[in-house]
Amino acid sequence: MICGRKARPAAEQPRSPSDGSGGPRRPGRALKKMGLTEDEDIQRMLRGSLLRKIKSRGGPRERLFCLQEDGVTVCFEGRFGRARSQQSFSVMHIEGVREGHQSEGLRKYGAAFPERHCFTLVFKGKRKNLDLAARGEEDARHWVQGLTKLMGRLQAMSQPEKLDHWIHAVLQRADRNKDNKMSFREVKSMLRMINIYMDDVYAYKLFKECDHSGDERLEGREVEEFCRRLLRRPELEELFGHYSGEDRVLSAEELRDFLRDQGEDASLRQARAVIRAYELNEKARQQDLMMLDGFMMYLLSAAGDILNQEHTKVHQDMSQPLCHYFISSSHNTYLTRNQIGGTSSTEAYVRALMAGCRCVELDCWEGSDGEPVVYHGHTLTSKILFRDVIESIRDYAFKQSPYPVILSLENHCGLEQQATMARHMKDILGDMLLTQPLEGQDPHNLPSPEQLKGKVLVKGKKLPEPWHEHQGVTSLLDPEEEEEEEEEEEEEKLQERNSRRAKDASQVAPELSAMVVYCQAVPFPGLAHALRHPRPCEMSSFSERKARKLIKEAGPALVQYNAQQLSRVYPLGLKMNSSNYNPQEMWNAGCQLVALNFQTPGYEMDLNAGRFLGNGCCGYVLKPPCLRSPPGEGTRRLALHIRVITAQQLPKLNREKGSSIVDPFVRVEIHGVPADCSKQQTHHKLNNGFNPRWDETLSFQLQVPELALVRFVVEDYDSTSCNDFVGQFTLPLASMREGYRHIHLLSKDGASLSPATLFVHIRCKSL
Repeated sequence: MICGRKARPAAEQPRSPSDGSGGPRRPGRALKKMGLTEDEDIQRMLRGSLLRKIKSRGGPRERLFCLQEDGVTVCFEGRFGRARSQQSFSVMHIEGVREGHQSEGLRKYGAAFPERHCFTLVFKGKRKNLDLAARGEEDARHWVQGLTKLMGRLQAMSQPEKLDHWIHAVLQRADRNKDNKMSFREVKSMLRMINIYMDDVYAYKLFKECDHSGDERLEGREVEEFCRRLLRRPELEELFGHYSGEDRVLSAEELRDFLRDQGEDASLRQARAVIRAYELNEKARQQDLMMLDGFMMYLLSAAGDILNQEHTKVHQDMSQPLCHYFISSSHNTYLTRNQIGGTSSTEAYVRALMAGCRCVELDCWEGSDGEPVVYHGHTLTSKILFRDVIESIRDYAFKQSPYPVILSLENHCGLEQQATMARHMKDILGDMLLTQPLEGQDPHNLPSPEQLKGKVLVKGKKLPEPWHEHQGVTSLLDPEEEEEEEEEEEEEKLQERNSRRAKDASQVAPELSAMVVYCQAVPFPGLAHALRHPRPCEMSSFSERKARKLIKEAGPALVQYNAQQLSRVYPLGLKMNSSNYNPQEMWNAGCQLVALNFQTPGYEMDLNAGRFLGNGCCGYVLKPPCLRSPPGEGTRRLALHIRVITAQQLPKLNREKGSSIVDPFVRVEIHGVPADCSKQQTHHKLNNGFNPRWDETLSFQLQVPELALVRFVVEDYDSTSCNDFVGQFTLPLASMREGYRHIHLLSKDGASLSPATLFVHIRCKSL
């Protein structure tokens, strides 16, 4: 995070426009580079505004919010009282700004404030929303518009611009007396901030070389020169020299050779196009030449990213039946924390859907006033109205992806409130809700994601046809409920409660039954029976334990079963902390809906994000041929060689605690079929999170590359305790590009750690 942690002296505290402070604070260099120094919204944000934080507990609290001169950090603190605790957040961590009462928090607790005074900041990762109310409509508008502009500018920055912006933000933090000059003491402070240990003698030598005025202060161009020297990339200079030769200039022909070695389009025409797009020097560009700066710009751009940029959009065949796709699926979607005492929230559905999730779970229970509620039954989790959940799904189902959303209903309601559920879905979702088989489609076969674009499907129990009331119901328990019953009986021997729940859930309302079309939840009939009598529109759910047992005992048969109908896997119901299981083993067996607790960060969610990265994050990924039509053809075996070269600008851990500089190492993990699962790591580098260099090659052999995910992890080595996580990035091997590539690291909860990167060389060879 870029924000400053140290509170300013009282005399320097930014003041609210309402307190007669007069003109704006001087914008920093970063805002000048963004072209926002004269912007009215930014000026107001720099001066600061009194905003109320709307929270469920303790009532609204007024705080002074100020944008800092770096154009990225917003600081806020208590306006009154003796103690002033300063907090901050980065604009780079904001995912969106919602105006008015457009969050669960403001709808519940913001009624006392006019809607036009209110707005919500939605953060990336797991940080909670920040619900705010300004003193007036004008102030709210300035903040909404200003933050939106800053987010747009930051998103549009190239990686070199982000690096430049980052270093100048650090400089501003290190410039303690705010005189726009850097003493050697301030330079040393800056080096610690950016996670690099530099010998005092070497640091002072570099300082003196840049101090052309000789006054023991760096300012203006001297500071720029110092930053340029810090940001040098010797490994890129060496690579450039290898292809450019002694003249240190790349011709179009030499660049073509580099592109060929990268596995790119190696035509002269493409090389000239790259020069026109990335070369900074006008004269060189006119002569089809590329200088070092242009070459670095190219390698740090999306064109030099390890992720195939064609895979950032939907590029797979979306016309095959649903059972031929992995489908991003959430378990206990309503929870924001653990399943025992966590908070239930409609915002959890919004976050899951915006993360590309296409199957969300609703645990539905009897509520007061005839209104069904969603929560984790028999626990202390809070309750939310079923109606409010459906409204959130309506509003966000198709903002991230146009492909169908499946509502997995775990139904514990009586007939009357089931009918209410059906009515709410019909009234709120309208035409989005699929209630009939598609016209012209065989009603017994599954349609494709393409055919179901913009549609919401209900997964639930269905009455036999034709249905008459006098017919007894043998068991209409949700398969998931049945398996949870079995587990609880095994684990806790709560037979009495189980039988009572089974009795209560043994009927289904005709209105709700009618909404189940392609995802009829049924008890698992056994593999032998299912393979003899396939029913594509029926689906069964398995606990992770049951799924593992099936994989172990009849893996090939389970693959065949999953080639013709859908199955859902979910975590064991007894995990108090909502931990996850490794989804890879379930994908290996062709299971489509491998449901995870999206609210629980960890390597399992990294794998889930990586799995669905390769098709535009649309929530549907086509399974490889060997899982769609088993036994299928033999796969192409590969040798994978990853040379881990360097890292850049790794974040400092626990910065507020004044922790030491990291000792980073890189681990590369392969997640795939059991024969392919392995991991290797580099040695650690002492005291350097700024530009550590390893130059170590890690090699792997892969039997089924189509299913493999590659996870790059950076950790801080500790000889006496567990290593600390620094950052990671996970992607499908099929979406990984060969050659020299940059990897943009993500935090534990999936947010960007920009400008932190790894620089690697990738080589694949058929065996």
